Amino acid sequence: MQLLFLGTLALFFGVTVAVPAQEKRVHHKPDLSDHVHDDAHGYHYDHEAFLGKEEAKTFDQLSPEESKERLGKIVDRIDTDKDGFISHAELHHWIKHRQRRYIEENVDKHWKEYDQNKDGKIGWIEYKNTTYGYYMDAEFDDVDDKVSYKAMLTRDERRFKSADRDGDGVATREEFTAFLHPEEFDHMRDIVIQETIEDIDKNGDGKIDLQEYIGDMFTPGNGENEPDWVTTEKKHFSEFRDMNKDGFLDASEVSHWILPGEVDHADNEARHLIHETDKDNDDKITKEEILANWNMFVGSQATNYGEDLTKRHDEL
Repeated sequence: MQLLFLGTLALFFGVTVAVPAQEKRVHHKPDLSDHVHDDAHGYHYDHEAFLGKEEAKTFDQLSPEESKERLGKIVDRIDTDKDGFISHAELHHWIKHRQRRYIEENVDKHWKEYDQNKDGKIGWIEYKNTTYGYYMDAEFDDVDDKVSYKAMLTRDERRFKSADRDGDGVATREEFTAFLHPEEFDHMRDIVIQETIEDIDKNGDGKIDLQEYIGDMFTPGNGENEPDWVTTEKKHFSEFRDMNKDGFLDASEVSHWILPGEVDHADNEARHLIHETDKDNDDKITKEEILANWNMFVGSQATNYGEDLTKRHDEL
């Protein structure tokens, strides 16, 4: 059987973009929008935060009537308890859901390849056989590679068990998402930290020293001078990363480094949209209130045309 993917590492990096070497281990929350959040100059930020970047472009091609009609249908989906109001929790959940689209699309892309028996779940055995079956076969006799694949198999099995919260050996879609993207789930933090230490810790002492820390980012060529950013990273290691000043990064310090506590932009945006739309100040918004303020939530051909006219006027 042909190896579809070389373990979860290949699956994960299939959806990442190029980042500086010193940032490759750090899991930042993606921005809600590429635009500056400045309502005085338009609502592009709000549109992309509420809809997702690609869907926001689709709305920009619609007439105002079509945009409002589609927005009304979206509001019905956001109102999960069907009480006629959109709460902060419901709007926050929706925005986070839209921002996770790239992850969900990645999971969808691979789901059918692993759900061999088409039961809507992926068992560990299904995943193992699809990913590693050929390389674990007795006919595959490359000893060095076989050792590497067995190590990856062990690592994947540990991660799968952590994602499989009910321990039944079968992953639901949410559990499989946690398996492929553990950095997105609080209960998978320890796995992310453990795998990072294992990747960087070359002497096997369970910690990361300065040489290992820099070596993971930069290996000089013959006669190559050390870039300025490497010198900066050495200072970061001693002054910020190594919090107890013992010369090593332990699991707690690695956690602070690769999983930094960040502002919840989705939460802030949900509060902003409610504040700007809630006319009766009851901290929740109705479908009518949203449609009355529809151009803050979604765009259309008309809003884009108006903004283009404003830009041309400013340029003049």
